[in-house]
Amino acid sequence: MNGGSGRVRVALYTTLVAACALVYLGPALFMAAGALKDDARVLAEAAGWAAVWPAHSTLSNFADVFARVPFGRYLANSLWIHLWIVTGGLVVNALAGYAFARLRFPGRHLLFAVVMGLLVVPFEAIAVPLYFQMTRLGLRDTYVVQIVPFVAQAFSVYLFYSFFLAFPRELEEAARVDGAGVWRTFLRVVVPNALTPFATVAVVTLILQWGSFLWPLMVTVGPGVRPLPVGLADFHTLPPLRWGDIFAYCLMTAAPVLAVVLVLQRWFVKGVLEGGVKG
Repeated sequence: MNGGSGRVRVALYTTLVAACALVYLGPALFMAAGALKDDARVLAEAAGWAAVWPAHSTLSNFADVFARVPFGRYLANSLWIHLWIVTGGLVVNALAGYAFARLRFPGRHLLFAVVMGLLVVPFEAIAVPLYFQMTRLGLRDTYVVQIVPFVAQAFSVYLFYSFFLAFPRELEEAARVDGAGVWRTFLRVVVPNALTPFATVAVVTLILQWGSFLWPLMVTVGPGVRPLPVGLADFHTLPPLRWGDIFAYCLMTAAPVLAVVLVLQRWFVKGVLEGGVKG
């Protein structure tokens, strides 16, 4: 009886998870299919199996995107901006998390509380004063204004802090016995054993920042330094309105993030599971 009820429970859970997956995957499949259809067929085949599986595929939409807007420039801008956000964030947030977890200095608990308090402050609440500050510094319409405000992230600091707090002190103490200082211990002992949180923070940061729209729209003027999301807004208003081209633009925008997630998924999933077990 228990075995039968267990199988029913598993079947219900599986059905529920599959239904949720379809809800999330539905728009993505519709986008991918629309990117491979002639523009006239995108809305005409918006229902049924044809909505997610094109009978006749074409790559003309992708060529249209490059012909109508400077997509290559937008893509290069996004890759450059987020390369620095991710790499700079890994360095800054890892050092901050390690300092909070291991070092003892006056005001540590108060400062950590302030950092954690930033988790509940939405970016929109500080966007306007930050905009005026960047304007007075003469940084508008540059890469710097799109990178620096997002390098240090409270959530990333917390993820590193949680990992370093559980990191075996014995390994660090052994390095100290061998004459290693704080920096050498961190670089030679801690970092090589922290690939999981580094991959997790890299993926989370990229996912959260890749689609940023409000701030780049506020601080950029022309296509010179604009990232992909702002370019998409301009493309959507460019006549004539072609949904196939728009879906192709969206698909190429999502591709880099998907590639990074696929490469780092093993460490990312491991980090999520370890965090869940610790929590």
